[in-house]
Amino acid sequence: MSIPNASKYVIIGAGSHGLSTTYHLALELKKRNLGGGEDILVIDKSGIGSGASGIACGVVRNNYYQPAMRELMAHSVEVWESDPEAYSYHPVGYMQISPELMRDDVGSIYEQQKSIDYPSTFVEGASDSMAYMRELFDDWQAKGITSVLHEKKGGYSNNMKCMQGLAGKAENEGVKIIGNVEVQEFEFSGKSISAVVTNRGVIQTDYVVIGAGPWDITMWRYYCLQEGTLGVDPKALQTNDGKLPTVIHVDTDASLHSDIDGSLVTDKLWGIYYKPDFSFGGVQGGAAPYDVDGTGDDFSVDPYGSESPDFVVGDDFINMWCSALAFCHRRFEDKRHLYKKEHASGGLGALAPDSFPVFDVYRENCSIIADSNHGYKMIGVGKLIAAQIMGEKSRLLAPFRFSRFEEGDLHPVSNSPFPWS
Repeated sequence: MSIPNASKYVIIGAGSHGLSTTYHLALELKKRNLGGGEDILVIDKSGIGSGASGIACGVVRNNYYQPAMRELMAHSVEVWESDPEAYSYHPVGYMQISPELMRDDVGSIYEQQKSIDYPSTFVEGASDSMAYMRELFDDWQAKGITSVLHEKKGGYSNNMKCMQGLAGKAENEGVKIIGNVEVQEFEFSGKSISAVVTNRGVIQTDYVVIGAGPWDITMWRYYCLQEGTLGVDPKALQTNDGKLPTVIHVDTDASLHSDIDGSLVTDKLWGIYYKPDFSFGGVQGGAAPYDVDGTGDDFSVDPYGSESPDFVVGDDFINMWCSALAFCHRRFEDKRHLYKKEHASGGLGALAPDSFPVFDVYRENCSIIADSNHGYKMIGVGKLIAAQIMGEKSRLLAPFRFSRFEEGDLHPVSNSPFPWS
């Protein structure tokens, strides 16, 4: 498909942020009688969902210690709920299961969820937490747990099915999406961008949205996101009443030992998340990431022993994650051999200095959505960006402006082993 030589709006990136912005911008234009999807062009250097969005685990949660993230995620959950079929969204809920070190942080999350009417249940104390979990799973056996935050909203979405659904909704509004187009530079008229220069020609434009992820910029920290799939029947994780469970996230400072030979895996704070997923064909999830170049605070090395990280999930992760599943549930003991090595997920992600996204406007007519870890679940950001392009100010986006670094107005830091929590 040839690219047009002009489009009023050019969206760079056909992942979660780019496609969500595209679809909601088309709706905004139509609502205001200012045109419609035919005024929008999406370009991507590969194709729909070819980046981080297409391999995302797909978890949708509001488990954030940071008020700004929590409010933004509550907004995003509303967008997920608006069309679960198109977004391949499964609203099963989410559980944060934590040790004493994190109890106050998680309790704060619960109180602030209540303040924004986000429904959840908070259980405290080791015995009450164990009882709550065994009401769901009679084989629950995780140690070192003193609180459970059970979010009744949230869940997970199937990555490529969602990207294709978003693209379809945009195309139904008249949007054109073209792959294999690589942006090379911009042309300017005064302070504004006047054209996007690509490997396939120059596109004149009035407004640009860059939603391609933050890459090749020295301010970002790069992490190996460790994820995988245990090839059991997804129904193997069903609850005592035969239903599929919430997404489960467990953090603990109890020592983790190999389910194969009993050797020590780690005696530091560790965490995993997992869910039954028919799209992945098993129980799918991940563990805390590691900083691939050693620049990130408490996450400067692979906690499970890799000396030369190669940006792919290896045997150290498999040992840790499968042992952790068995640590939590008896049903996963002696199941290590079912791990699907041929279906690796995860990949390389990028985090800003405070581990949270940047949403801002540059050059007067360029919205930048710089995010490559939270992005998939934050499908509502595109709706806010679209309204912002139309002149509306967004209270929810304001805490994510780039100037926060110069101003020192950073997001608070939790005790979670996951840098983005």
